[in-house]
Amino acid sequence: MFVSPAYAQAAAGGGGSMAALEQFLPLILIFVVFYFLLIRPQQKKMKQHKEMLGQLRRGDRVVTAGGIIGTVNKLLNDTEVSVEIAEGVRVRVLRTTITEVLSKTEPVAGAKDDKAKDEKAKDEKPEAEPAAEKADK
Repeated sequence: MFVSPAYAQAAAGGGGSMAALEQFLPLILIFVVFYFLLIRPQQKKMKQHKEMLGQLRRGDRVVTAGGIIGTVNKLLNDTEVSVEIAEGVRVRVLRTTITEVLSKTEPVAGAKDDKAKDEKAKDEKPEAEPAAEKADK
C-alpha cells in the first residue's frame, strides 16, 4: 500500500550526559536572556511603583491610570485614596491605579523649625549651666 515499513535504528554510542546538556543549553540561554531583559527590569519597576505608592502624601499631584490628574485629598486606607480632580469634586481611587506623582508636597515647615529650635536649645544649655555653677561657687 502507501505506507512503508519503519525499521529501528541503532542508538548512537557514548556521551549520554553530555548530549543532554547540549540539548538543554539553548533553553538555558534563552531563559537567562529573558531574565535579564524582561523579568528583572519588570521587578525593579514594580518595586519602584510600590515604593512611590507608599510615600503618597496629602497634597501630592498625581495621575491615575485613566489619565485623570488630581490632588491627593486624603489617604483613606491601605488600598484607597481620595483625590480631588476639580474644585469640590473628590473621587475615591485605588492606590494601585495611581501611575505617577507629578509633584510632591514639602514636609511640614513647622517640623523643620522645631528641630532647629531643639538643636539651638541643646547648644545653649551647656553654656548656661557652667555660668550657673560659677555663680554658686
